[in-house]
Formats: sequence, C-alpha cells, structure tokens
Amino acid sequence: MLNVTDVSLRFGDQKLFEDVNIKFTPGNCYGLIGANGAGKSTFLKVLSGEIEPQTGDVSLKNDQRLAVLKQNQFEYDEYQVLETVIMGHTRLYEVMQEKDAIYMKGDFTEEDGMRAAELEGEFAEMNGWEAESEAARLLTGLGVTDDLHDKKMTEIAGSDKVKVLLAQALFGSPDVLLLDEPTNHLDIKAIQWLEDFLIDFENTVIVVSHDRHFLNNVCTHIADLDFGKIQVYVGNYDFWYESSQLAQRMASEQNKKKEEKIKDLKEFVARFSANASKSKQATSRKKLLDKITLDDIQPSSRKYPYIAFKADREIGNDLLTVKNLSKTIDGVKVLNNVSFTMNKDDKIALVGSHEVAKTTLFQILMGEMEPDEGTFKWGVTTSQSYFPKDNSKFFDRSDINLVEWLRQYSPEDQTETFLRSFLGRMLFSGEEALKRPDVLSGGEKVRGMLSKMMLSGANVLLLDEPTNHLDLESITSLNKGLINFKGSIIFASHDHEFIQTIANRIIEFTPNGIVDKEMSYDEYLNDPEVQKQVSI
Repeated sequence: MLNVTDVSLRFGDQKLFEDVNIKFTPGNCYGLIGANGAGKSTFLKVLSGEIEPQTGDVSLKNDQRLAVLKQNQFEYDEYQVLETVIMGHTRLYEVMQEKDAIYMKGDFTEEDGMRAAELEGEFAEMNGWEAESEAARLLTGLGVTDDLHDKKMTEIAGSDKVKVLLAQALFGSPDVLLLDEPTNHLDIKAIQWLEDFLIDFENTVIVVSHDRHFLNNVCTHIADLDFGKIQVYVGNYDFWYESSQLAQRMASEQNKKKEEKIKDLKEFVARFSANASKSKQATSRKKLLDKITLDDIQPSSRKYPYIAFKADREIGNDLLTVKNLSKTIDGVKVLNNVSFTMNKDDKIALVGSHEVAKTTLFQILMGEMEPDEGTFKWGVTTSQSYFPKDNSKFFDRSDINLVEWLRQYSPEDQTETFLRSFLGRMLFSGEEALKRPDVLSGGEKVRGMLSKMMLSGANVLLLDEPTNHLDLESITSLNKGLINFKGSIIFASHDHEFIQTIANRIIEFTPNGIVDKEMSYDEYLNDPEVQKQVSI
C-alpha cells in the first residue's frame, strides 16, 4: 500500500496541490486526471521520490518495490535490450552483476564462495532464474521481436525503445507501478496487450493518460486533481465524467427535491454498474458504486471548449473520387495505387502504422502535393477545411494578436465583439485573446486551428491527428463536435475512443495496399477476415 499523507507542493506562487491524503491500495488501478499544467506528472514524481514535497510524506513498506516508466529514451543506449528490461528491478540486477563478478574471479576464495551462496539465495527469492524469460515475454507481448532482444538500445528504433522502457517498468511485478502516458507511440496491438496486462495485474497501478478508451478499460478508480486537491472516485473515466456533469446539473438546480436527485443518482449508478464487466475487479467495483451517495460526487472546475462545426451548404451525393494515386518520397513508395470513393455522410478513419502515407494523402487531397500517378476529384457541392498534423506555419506571426489572427478566417462577422466571444468559447478569454500567435502552446494552436475550421463553414473536414497536444477536456469536446457534424469527415487518429465513436468507415494503410471497410472500429478490429487480410 502506498500512503500519501498531508502532501503539499508549490512552485513559486502557483499551488499545485495541498494537504493530499490518499491510500493507494493493491488490486486497484488509479487514473490520475487533471487539466494541462495541473501537476499530474509532478505528482507522480512526488510519489516516486524524484521530487520532495514541501509538506507531508509518501510512504511504502521497506520490503515493497515501486517502478516508474522512464521517459528518457537514450538513458540506456549502451545496454542490451533484454538487460535494460531486467534493470527495472534494481536489486535483482545488482545481485546478478555482483554474482557474475564473483564467478569471473580467477582466485575464487572461501569468502567469495560464502558471498556467492548468499547472493544465490537472494537471487532465487526474487525469482531470478525466470528473469530473462519474463523480460522476453514482456518484450514479445509489446511487439519487440526476438531478433532485437540481444541488440543494444542504440541500435533499435525509437518506437521500440519506448516499448522496452515500458517492459522495464512492468518487469518483476512491482508492488506499485507509476505510468506517465504509457500508450504514447504504441500501436493498437501493444495497447491491447498492455490493457490485458494491467487488468490482470494484482498490485497497485497509478497512470496518467489522455487515452480515454485505455482509462475506461483499465481503471478501477479515478484520482481527480482539481481545485488544488486530489479526490479519488470509484469507477473509470466515463463514470467520473458523467458523475461530475451530473453534479454540476444538481448544483445548478438547488430547488430540485433531494428525493428526485437521489433517484437520478441511483439510475445513473445502476447503468454504470452494469457496464463494469471488463476487469477482475468488476464485482467489487459494482459493490462500491452501489454505495455512492450524493455527497460522494462533486462538480469539476474543468473548462470544456465549445466545438461545433456547421456546414454552410448541404453536401451532394458526388463527394470525392480517388483513382490509382501513387507517390514516392525520398525513394520510398508511400502511396501505391490507392483508390476509393467517398460517399455522403461518410466519416472515414485512416488507421495503420504508415503515418507518412496518411499525411501524404491529406496533402494531395488538399492540393499541397502532386501525386506521381493517379487522379482525384472533389464534387462541385463540396467545400473542404483541413487540419494538418504540423500547423506551425499558421502561427508564425509576431506582429498581431489572436483576435487579429482569427479575423483573417472569419468570412462574415469580423467585429471585435464576435471574435472575442468566439475565442472565449474556445477558452481564450480576457488577456488570453491578446496573445501573439507565435507564443501559443501546442494545445492552444490546436484550439486556434479548430476555431479557424469552425468559421469556414466547410461541409467536408479533413483532420490529421487533431487530438495531439490536447487535454482530455478538449478531446472530449472535439469528439462530440465531430459526432454531431452533419457533413462528411476523413481523419487520422490513434485515439481508440475517438475513432470508435466518430467513424462509420475504416481505411487502413498496409504494406500491401489499403483495406477499406464500412464498419465501426471495434467491429473492424474484431473481424477475423479483416485481420487476416491486414496481416497478409
């Protein structure tokens, strides 16, 4: 059990959190959520001992071990992949090193023999004989192939390094596991494997993630960092979100009878209790949910941008035809004879690990790049608005403020009042609206681009990884905005929940061409014929 007692931390005048008291117990997975800059990663560093709190303490029993997902991909460049994983269990690795050093001695003494015997005993207690096979299983599960296990870290790709560091954290069944954005750069198979691993994990997990599908699948509790406090709620992310929204509605309806509120709460809890079926802890979680009272849920201070796309013109049946598109970049054929027809009401998700292929297709469709072969044609009733993966060129102005920047993209109302009101709904209120475009953060630039797209009135939206840099609140708002959009969409994303709730058609780029299916993402992933086609 990890105990947090009266922990407080400030950076200058900024209070991140104060008087935090939590007991993180075995068998539970806690999703740590909070707005960008709230201090989630900092709190994990406090838990790991990397940062000392100004007040209070974090305690773990002496015989228990805490593991952390490392973020520095270059820290272990001179070590072998398999060795790097085993280094996740510091004491086991130290014993292995000392034991090997003794056996390598040419003048092996009686004292060396006694020390070696002690180390062998400790090694066996830590299940050392299974260390290499366990490390290999973790690597294989995450998609690091056997031929890479004996290579040095410096010899493998960055995406594989991320997986090795994740395997390092998982290695040796730590008593407490701290994971900061563990799904970043993982493919869908690796994420699914990690979900299964954490669902079966019997110790304590504390995870920060922007992946709502992942949080919903693995979390038994949500630790909400808000108001400078951390409040723990039973249930997954969706339960926390819905309960916080329910609490806000209740708080704004003070004259509503308490009996009616309790009825609403019981119905709400019953609905989520019935859905708590994806983990071993489902039964105990349902019992905890059944005990929730009105006082257990509170409104959140989170701010959600208002994202709504409205087309100025209804789209016709003739939308987009792509015929035999091919493109070679730097000697690599990234598009090979790609053909498809986009229909009215299509919301197409582009998936697969071939990132350059997806971005290249977007650039060709928007006229930013010429294909080597093939053609495409937009219907006469269509108008397009594009969200590029790299939007930096739109924000290189230092001579104007954000209001003036947005005025360039407002075809009708260019008044200060309208533009400030529009930016306010996108969380640029007051002085925020007077920022220079070139000083905006990654998330602010995304909200700026979405503002530009909303003002366009386009009936076809093209979005290349729009959730990058966004916090959970903005992702949730964008998700809803695209679900409600009456036009057509073609988008690329790695966010499972985003794809599942928006797309009605999946196009996957594979080394053997595209796989094009009209179905939801979950249906696509669970269709054996599709997966057989993808893996050929």
